Amino acid sequence: MRAMQIPSDHPLLLRIVDDLAERGWSQQNIFLPLDLTRELAAECRKRAAEGELAPAAVGRGPTSEIREGIRGDHIQWLEPGETEACDRYLGLMDSLREAMNRGLFLGLEDFESHFALYPPGAFYLKHVDRFRDDDRRMVSAVIYLNDAWLPEHGGELRMYLEGGVEHNVVPTGGCLVVFLSGEVPHEVLPATRDRLSLTGWFRRRGNEPF
Repeated sequence: MRAMQIPSDHPLLLRIVDDLAERGWSQQNIFLPLDLTRELAAECRKRAAEGELAPAAVGRGPTSEIREGIRGDHIQWLEPGETEACDRYLGLMDSLREAMNRGLFLGLEDFESHFALYPPGAFYLKHVDRFRDDDRRMVSAVIYLNDAWLPEHGGELRMYLEGGVEHNVVPTGGCLVVFLSGEVPHEVLPATRDRLSLTGWFRRRGNEPF
């Protein structure tokens, strides 16, 4: 399977790098091609129907636990080579990783990602993506896979920015949101229908001992 990559100096990737440098986040309403968005949505629904998505935990390692009062999504982590659509997505993310390394010197070494399905009414309370005991996550990336999403469906990603500014992102299919993992608190608001996404993190080498 050949991963889908684009040049790291593609104008769309450079726009994201510039946004991160200037304000710490970027929103691109048209990032994924429509066919790929639909294929990834179908893959997410297929895995959910087959019972492969599991309730997401809060925290990491031995202290992680399922707490639906904090987050209610169901997830499954991606591995390379599973499907052509997933590999195309991972290839695009690797192109973005290279662009960020070239433009921001972040030293990003890898990318981890999972499907996320929020059933109607599910939410994720305000949080930041970097763990207190693990500083490897540098940049978060969320791609939405929802078809014909309307504002009344809810499910916005609410980011809490500098100066007390709140920015809501409607989770329309093909939209990409990227932000600095340790610096942008955010939450997921409840929706009235299933809310599908791919959520991932670009990581640098950690400072933990071997």
